[in-house]
Amino acid sequence: MYRDMVTARHYEERLQEEYLEGKQPAFDISAGPIPGELHLAAGHEASGAGVCQHLRDDDTVTAPHRPHHIAIAKGVDLKRMTAEIFGRENSLGKGKGGHMHLFDPEAGFACSGIIAEGCPPAAGAGLAAKKRNTDSVGVAFLGEGAIDQGAFLESLNFAAVHDLPVVFVIEDNDWAISMPKERVTDVQNGAKRADGFEMPGVRVDEDDAVAVYEAAGEAIGRARDRNGPTVMEIQVHRRMGHFMGDPESYRPEEDQAAAQQRDSIERLEDDLRAHGIDDATIEDLRDEAHSAVEEAIEWAKSQPEPDPEDAYEDMWVNPPSGVTDSEPDYDLAGGDD
Repeated sequence: MYRDMVTARHYEERLQEEYLEGKQPAFDISAGPIPGELHLAAGHEASGAGVCQHLRDDDTVTAPHRPHHIAIAKGVDLKRMTAEIFGRENSLGKGKGGHMHLFDPEAGFACSGIIAEGCPPAAGAGLAAKKRNTDSVGVAFLGEGAIDQGAFLESLNFAAVHDLPVVFVIEDNDWAISMPKERVTDVQNGAKRADGFEMPGVRVDEDDAVAVYEAAGEAIGRARDRNGPTVMEIQVHRRMGHFMGDPESYRPEEDQAAAQQRDSIERLEDDLRAHGIDDATIEDLRDEAHSAVEEAIEWAKSQPEPDPEDAYEDMWVNPPSGVTDSEPDYDLAGGDD
């Protein structure tokens, strides 16, 4: 867990540096080596690491628009993920998805920029596992600002009705984009949403990786044993803006300062030392994580950019033989007709 958390933190900090290159002093979202938006999850590391330690490759994880710490903990290929973020070939999606639309079927991971969009696919993965009579599970991560979304609530209902092996993990960083939690939802404890669907709900009040690991172990174990779904809420903190370039003018300075003091990585270091892990070993793990990040970034930047014509590839899938009696009479390539 420590290695995953340090990898995720250093990864986010390095992506921030790479992203801001060429975008200042006047912020230009299209400039620099990483095009488009970038949402970073520094401060969320305990959530991804604590949950994903219990998962296998055949388990399905869906993540929101702040996905990197979860992807790293689930085992997504770091080099190919980084190349995707840089919009390069030889990446997870040939540079077309960017950081909010990562997809790695080998690791059983996907994410989306649509709020709560991952909940229905995670429930679908649970349904598939049940019909195939396997013990794999689905896990959907979402933010506390998404717990009023229809996709989340409908997925809870679907999972409850069909008794599916799904765990819904709410990451509560106190801010629904630019709105404090209490202004956008009617409950302080998002795990209480489980009560309306007669399923277990549990909240971890601190971003403590060990506490997350223990709570997640019970929830995922319950799912594997075919005892139904669970809602978890984990208190995390947001050390950066909602997106890169966010001035955070809506956020009190004392709240930003408090977030910097709440460091789950330092807490886990203390736990490791308390269990006899020496500083040299901790430093070796940190160096290993940093080296993996630097290697992934350098590899990604060395990959070729896609040919503009590649934008027209992988757009359509021809129907299987026998589905249609004849070829369509329209030109998908945009001909004169």
